[in-house]
Amino acid sequence: MKKLPTRVKYWRIGEPMVWLSGAALTTTLLTAIVLLIVIMVNGLGVFWPSDIQLLELKDGSRIAGTLTRTEPTADKSGLRRQYKIANRDLYGLDFRWIDEAQIAHEEIPANMLTLERMEYGDFYGTLKSLGHAGQQDPATFAQLESALAVVKADLDGLKELEEKLTAASYRMEKLRLKTLKLDYNKAPADNPERLEIESEKEQIKAEFADLLEVQLSRTAKVREATAVFVSGDGREKEVVLADIVRAYTPNQMSVTEKILFYAGKLVELFIGEPRESNTEGGLFPAIFGTVMLIFVMSLFSFPLGVIAAIYLREYAKEGLLVRIVRIAVNNLAGIPSIVYGIFGLGFFIYGIGHSIDTLFFPERLPTPTFGTGGLLWASLTLALLTVPVVIVSTEEALGAIPREMREGSYALGSTKFQTLVRILLPMASPGIMTGLILAMARAAGEVAPLMITGVVKLAPALPIDGNFPFLHLDRKFMHLGFHIYDIGFQSPNVEAAKPMVFVTTLLLVLIVLVMSSVAIRLRNKMKKRYTFGTF
Repeated sequence: MKKLPTRVKYWRIGEPMVWLSGAALTTTLLTAIVLLIVIMVNGLGVFWPSDIQLLELKDGSRIAGTLTRTEPTADKSGLRRQYKIANRDLYGLDFRWIDEAQIAHEEIPANMLTLERMEYGDFYGTLKSLGHAGQQDPATFAQLESALAVVKADLDGLKELEEKLTAASYRMEKLRLKTLKLDYNKAPADNPERLEIESEKEQIKAEFADLLEVQLSRTAKVREATAVFVSGDGREKEVVLADIVRAYTPNQMSVTEKILFYAGKLVELFIGEPRESNTEGGLFPAIFGTVMLIFVMSLFSFPLGVIAAIYLREYAKEGLLVRIVRIAVNNLAGIPSIVYGIFGLGFFIYGIGHSIDTLFFPERLPTPTFGTGGLLWASLTLALLTVPVVIVSTEEALGAIPREMREGSYALGSTKFQTLVRILLPMASPGIMTGLILAMARAAGEVAPLMITGVVKLAPALPIDGNFPFLHLDRKFMHLGFHIYDIGFQSPNVEAAKPMVFVTTLLLVLIVLVMSSVAIRLRNKMKKRYTFGTF
């Protein structure tokens, strides 16, 4: 036999393809690692309490701020620094670039403090005085902390009142809906149920008025406590203590204190409510909405995809129709997500949702109940988007099982259904779990369909609460992906919101990694249990 040249043999055994595949895999992994590093570098340092520098410029002006980055000037003749100067209500901007050549003197004063406020972002400055009902007296930072603790206790009491007001409003809304139903059914004015509802309404109104009066009185009293602060350039600013979320002196904090502060901010990120147009505070509603969306979506897409794949692989006879269905399933996986969003809007919301309102809630029309965006319709839309992935992976897993396994089961007297349930599905479960992992990962990052089918910038209430039926699938919800889009491209102050973009992105990546890791662990356990021999 004629010996093939080394070059021809090299190409015939596929060695170049092996190297090309390895290079592609390496490039993909490096890209993912670099992406994670960029996100972590820009996101993990957001909550670190950096020192506040006080700069005196050559023109005589003074600026207080935290250094965010340094880069060469436009003419490459020196360096310029970007400082977060905060005090948006005084300066109108959060950041400022300063050439190092303009700096005459810089220091880190120990008495500089940072205020985290409900509005206008942070404030950098020094404490001048504390006051109550218009009277101001000189004070120290320790006295400010004591006053803030008192105000916080008063605000906690106001939250309890707010919860009672919310409960009263919810009861009033229920009665309003009952009244609408009676009106729709043309119940007479002397109907016993109507009279009972009106009586209960009057009681709730009286209760609500009393609670509101107490709340307004206590709120006005709490807001009498104020403090005067002085910014780095000498301007005075009076701040209501109730508007201060947190006050601290970063220049006096030790490394241990800063680490504890950083940990507290991370906890707030996971359990706190957003504020300042979602650019500050916590992300709990968005985290909850994202996880709930993936969970509800999985409840629909996973069973539907598995059942469809079982039918196509095990029961359907091969023919033109089955081939067309498989082609359609494969094509559905490549359709842009916004198309699914339009379909969800037209079919689920305007179609099914409006029909549900017409059949079960006609008295509430034209105000929609299910005929508007919500968690249910968003989940169903994403379920349709991800079900092709589940179908394909499940079919591949079932097709990979050796024919001998089926024949051996039939030979032992098992029926087709028994073989499917006890042999095939357990052995295919690792592949099925792979489809679920891919579906969850894709659904977690989708934003375009959600913008049409139920996601909002700020949800007034979570989909789960203490009111019957406890799970409210008709409610709108927040989502981390939409949160990134909103603060990154719709925020009035994009530069100030940029750090939160990286934090939210990192959080979304972590959620996907955690959920995928749990699913991968389950898949590996199934693989060890049900895979044997050459399979």
